Amino acid sequence: MKAGHLALLVVMNAFWAGTYSAFKGLAPHLDAGALATLRYTLAALILAVCWPWLKGPSPAGRDLLRTVSMGVIVFCLAPRLQVAGVQMGEATDAAVLMALEPLVTSMAAAWFLRERIGPRRWAGFGLGLLGVLVMAEVWRPEFRLPGLWAHVLFLSSFVCEAAYSVMGKPLLGRAGMARVVTVALVAGSVANLMWDGPSAWRAAKELPWQGWWVMLYLSLICTAVGYVIWFVVIREAPVNVAVLTVFLQPVLGVGIAAVTLGERPHWGHLWGSLVILLGVAVGLSRQIQFAVRNGMERQGCG
Repeated sequence: MKAGHLALLVVMNAFWAGTYSAFKGLAPHLDAGALATLRYTLAALILAVCWPWLKGPSPAGRDLLRTVSMGVIVFCLAPRLQVAGVQMGEATDAAVLMALEPLVTSMAAAWFLRERIGPRRWAGFGLGLLGVLVMAEVWRPEFRLPGLWAHVLFLSSFVCEAAYSVMGKPLLGRAGMARVVTVALVAGSVANLMWDGPSAWRAAKELPWQGWWVMLYLSLICTAVGYVIWFVVIREAPVNVAVLTVFLQPVLGVGIAAVTLGERPHWGHLWGSLVILLGVAVGLSRQIQFAVRNGMERQGCG
C-alpha cells in the first residue's frame, strides 16, 4: 500500500468513526430506513450531478448487473441493519463492534478474491480483537452482553458491507471507480425509495437544520468521497491490508462519542486502544511503500 493511500484511509476512518455518533444523534428524528434513504439518495444525487466529469467507462453488461446488485446490498440492506443496531444500543458499543469488520471482510476477500492473508495480518487481526475485549472489560463481574439483538443486527451488516470490496474490486480494471460508485448508489437509492420513500419524505420535512448538516456530512464526506477513496486504495492494495485501517474506528469512535454524545469512556478504552494501535502497526508492517526522489518506490518496514 502506498503511504499516501494509508494517509487517506486514516483520514477517512476518522470521518467514518463519527458516523455512529451521527446515527445516534439522528435517532429522535429518523429511523433506520429513513436515514439510509436520505443519506444515500443525497449522495447519489451529488455524484449524478458530477457524472459528466467522472473519468473512465461506465459499467456495462454483466458488470452493470454486478454493480446494481452490489448497490442494493451495500446501500440498502447493510445500512438498515447497521443504523438499527446503533440506534438500539450505544454509539460506543457500535464503534467497538466495528473492530470485527476487518476480519469479516478479509475472510471474504480470501475466499472470493483468493487473497493470501500473511502472518503479520493475522497477528494484527488478533491484537485488534484483543483490544476490543480490553475495551469491553470482559473480565469485570458486572460485564454483560447488552443489546444482544442490536449487536446481531450490527454484525450482520458487516457481511453485507464486505460485498463492496469483494464485488467491487474486480470491476475496477474495466470501469471508472467513481462511475461504479455512482451507479451502485443510484441502484441502492432506488431500492431505498421503493422501500421507505413516503416515510423518508415525511421525516425529511421535519428534520431540523442541524440534522441536515449531519446528513450532508454522512452523504458527501462519508459516502460520496469515502467510497470512491476506498476503491482508489484497493485497486492497487490487497483488501486484507486496506481493511486493517478500519481497526482505527473503535479508537476514534469512542472519543467522538464521548465529545458529541457525552458517553463516558473508561480505562479499558485507553488500554484497548493501545493494543489495537499495536495490532494495526504489526499488520501493516512491511506493507507500506514510500516514494523516493528518483521516482522509484521502496517498501517500508512498517
